[in-house]
Amino acid sequence: MQADYRQRREQLMAKIGNGTAIFRSAPTAVMHNDVEYAYRQDSDFFYLTGFNEAEAVAVLAPHHPEHRFILFVQPKEREKEVWTGYRCGVEGAKELYGADEAYLIAELDEKLPQYLDKADRIYYRLGRDRAFNDIILKHWQRLLATYPKRGTGPIALEDVGILLHAMRLTKSPAELELMRKAAEISVEAHNRAMAIARPGCYEYEIQAEIEHIFRRRGGMGPAYPSIVAAGANACVLHYIENNCQMQDNQLLLIDAGCAYEYYNGDITRTFPVGGKFTPEQKALYEIVLEAQQQAIAQVKPGNPYNAFHDTAVRVLTTGLVELGILKGEIDKLIEEEKYKPFYMHRTGHWLGLDVHDVGVYQHGDNPQILQPGQVLTVEPGLYIVPDTKPAEDQPELDLRWSGIGIRIEDDVLVTESGNEVLTAGVPKAIADLER
Repeated sequence: MQADYRQRREQLMAKIGNGTAIFRSAPTAVMHNDVEYAYRQDSDFFYLTGFNEAEAVAVLAPHHPEHRFILFVQPKEREKEVWTGYRCGVEGAKELYGADEAYLIAELDEKLPQYLDKADRIYYRLGRDRAFNDIILKHWQRLLATYPKRGTGPIALEDVGILLHAMRLTKSPAELELMRKAAEISVEAHNRAMAIARPGCYEYEIQAEIEHIFRRRGGMGPAYPSIVAAGANACVLHYIENNCQMQDNQLLLIDAGCAYEYYNGDITRTFPVGGKFTPEQKALYEIVLEAQQQAIAQVKPGNPYNAFHDTAVRVLTTGLVELGILKGEIDKLIEEEKYKPFYMHRTGHWLGLDVHDVGVYQHGDNPQILQPGQVLTVEPGLYIVPDTKPAEDQPELDLRWSGIGIRIEDDVLVTESGNEVLTAGVPKAIADLER
């Protein structure tokens, strides 16, 4: 993979020209007292370096005569490594990660100016690390103060994410290989969950089986907190308590994906715990499945990003009218968003190093145009929350629909000729879900 990281750095440096780009590693996060969460590197930092240690800074300076890629890292300290793990150190940063030069992180203030004073701008993403933001702003202000005397130095600070995230939006063959693996493991886990879910099981038992497969197959673990939601719990979009016992005649909604070498799967399936849909569950499920299938058909190169969402909304709204849950003319219901009490989220998002991956969805009034190599989720749903208040001029909700939550989600790759559903291995047809 080092060749891939090098190629990405070269591509970004070609875009920044005479600028200098700076990236900060993710901070560590404390779980309780002095125990930290498992470390997860910042996605931009990892995308360019493959470096997975905290307390690090990466600098790209294409204008520098000798050092174009510089890493600032923690020192090798045997006493600390015994407690918290191996560090590559300065030499390892050069030998293992291809840095032209490397320094200790403690030398940042001293060494950074040499990579800034000939740059015409600084590319940096002001983000969650306020203390590091202040360091960058301090150096920039110093250089601005001396600009009249020298006539050189960065006169602008630009968000590097605008350039980098456009690169990340289109996946390379190597990235797609990792995403296929994440999808494959996620598929296996969902199929296992479907095989063992029964009335009387607890949601956390299913979660345990899913996440066991994630780790057993070599994944890093869950890509996000697993949602295992029985009955009305499925009407909570980000339900993660997973502590209720499943009952006959309930649906079970599982939204879970595996993280594999930093790339993520993201699948949702909804199926009957007892093996048979009730008439109401079946009617709503058929609408959501039709919405997803028609939405996936809109995922193809040249189509605007919003086409699959608009398609799903139309199918869902039409279905709700046919069931008497909504009333009125379809176009007007959509325009006035009368469907939103039952479908309150978008139909998908970019997928990659982040579950909700980076990339522009809209350029002003113009949606992003889908291109081969992009990966996104397609996930329509319907949620009949028990205390839902219908929109103005809409009928009162018949209680037979109450407490039903359904979502169906797949990971879809835009190909040269259309699309490929990476997660098609998990069944979703009613005939395959009933027993």
